[in-house]
Amino acid sequence: MKPTHFSRHMPFIALGGLALLAGMWAGLVRIGWAIPPLQPAAHGPLMISGFLGVVISLERAVAFGKRWTFAAPLLSGLGAVALLLGLPAEIYCGLFVLASAVLIIAFATTYYQHYGSKIEWSGLTMIGGAVLWLVGNGLWWAGRPLAQATPWWIGFLVVTIAAERLELGRVLLLGRVSRITFLLCVALFVGGLKLSLFAFSAGLQLSGAGLIALGAWLLYFDIAHRTIRQKGLTRFIAACLLPGYAWLIFAGALWLMWAPYFSGGPFYDAMLHTILLGFVFSMIFGHEPIIMPAIVGVPIVYRPAFYGHLVLLHASLILRLVGDLAAQPSLRIWGGMLNVIAVLAFIGNTVIAVRAQLRAQAQPPTQSSTSPR
Repeated sequence: MKPTHFSRHMPFIALGGLALLAGMWAGLVRIGWAIPPLQPAAHGPLMISGFLGVVISLERAVAFGKRWTFAAPLLSGLGAVALLLGLPAEIYCGLFVLASAVLIIAFATTYYQHYGSKIEWSGLTMIGGAVLWLVGNGLWWAGRPLAQATPWWIGFLVVTIAAERLELGRVLLLGRVSRITFLLCVALFVGGLKLSLFAFSAGLQLSGAGLIALGAWLLYFDIAHRTIRQKGLTRFIAACLLPGYAWLIFAGALWLMWAPYFSGGPFYDAMLHTILLGFVFSMIFGHEPIIMPAIVGVPIVYRPAFYGHLVLLHASLILRLVGDLAAQPSLRIWGGMLNVIAVLAFIGNTVIAVRAQLRAQAQPPTQSSTSPR
């Protein structure tokens, strides 16, 4: 990698980091911590369309290798900044809409370059995931309540991640039946989102059934159930993925039971964070050692300390859910604080791993005793 590789991507990383930190701060305020609030305190949009929008579109832009595709993470990051500055909703919503539209075009262009008119379901599913992000942003821009846009944003994350796992599933030579089953699971989930535009609770229940089906598919067909038997980084990645799939199934069950509460309160908190923390962030923890080297230009060497932030993430989520379901606010707010600490520990472990690799690269090679005199 060229020395300027990291510096080229640093503005996008900074925008994503700002959205993440601001989003977590706003989340602590929302869950009940007495800290100075952000104005406006938009936890969900900052975390999803801000931070995760930057991360996913940046990773895709690096993979595409076309300059114009970097407009997606830039627009997403600028949308987060506009939101934090309290600019009119038309501005930050419009920036998020443009970011998702650019991501769709990037996915579609790359798909056409690789497959032409052929059918390749993982690529088409990724395009579909970006469309869900666009719909969610569009609903919010049109003035719909945030709770009605949120399932579409969640769909963007779930479908995009599932499509990436389907793409990796080619290693297992998945058969026709398994691929058709995957598409049916996604169709069930997306069908519920469409229904939610007219019958909100019924649509969420249908999407909940889709989440259960998709989580079960991933748990059964994903290569992680084989690689968990290996060692080192490979085993760590599997240890991130498998609990994430279990959380996805659990989240689907909550959507089935409590769809009418998808507007606020502890049940709403549980329905969101089983997916966004238990599934999405567990996937981020597992994929980061693979994705980040392409972005920062430095290999990330696996460290056993990575299990620290992974275990803390899941343990703190359990504590938070116990607080939600047992009506114990103190447990919920401490679970939320530990959620944030787990993410900060993840960032810290990543920085330590990168710095260790940079120091190793900076050391001069040792001279061999057999070198010519």
